[in-house]
Amino acid sequence: MENLTLDDIDLRILQSLQENARLTTKELAAKVHLSTTPVFERLKRLERNGYIRKYVAILDAEKLGRGFTVFCSVKLKQMTREVARAFISVIKDIPQVAECYNISGEYDYLLKIQAPDMRYYNEFILNVLGTIDAIGSTLSSFVMDEIKNTHALYL
Repeated sequence: MENLTLDDIDLRILQSLQENARLTTKELAAKVHLSTTPVFERLKRLERNGYIRKYVAILDAEKLGRGFTVFCSVKLKQMTREVARAFISVIKDIPQVAECYNISGEYDYLLKIQAPDMRYYNEFILNVLGTIDAIGSTLSSFVMDEIKNTHALYL
């Protein structure tokens, strides 16, 4: 990878893509006031250097029956490299876990879980998380109202 310094145009390209990743190169070029060829080359460079990891569609969880959001704090029975690796390996394969973070404080991990309802989440705790031997305890926080949800980075 090359050592890349982002200029104002690169940042405007990234910001525009955060707002709408389906922009064509021509539309993106018009937004940043360049012709299509340099914008295409900049895009490829940003992708190649990992500034753009992937393009995704953001779905409406509520409309898809997954609007019950829970943040579940997880404390492992023992925090060792082997136990953590095993836990992470299992968590990565659980589709209901939308996000997982290793955190500091009283708990070791924070999971974001999308579920249809409380009954489903209860079954998930018992039949999925409850089968992971490394887990010592959990603490669930249920989202009552979503105030802000953005996938965009502040540039």
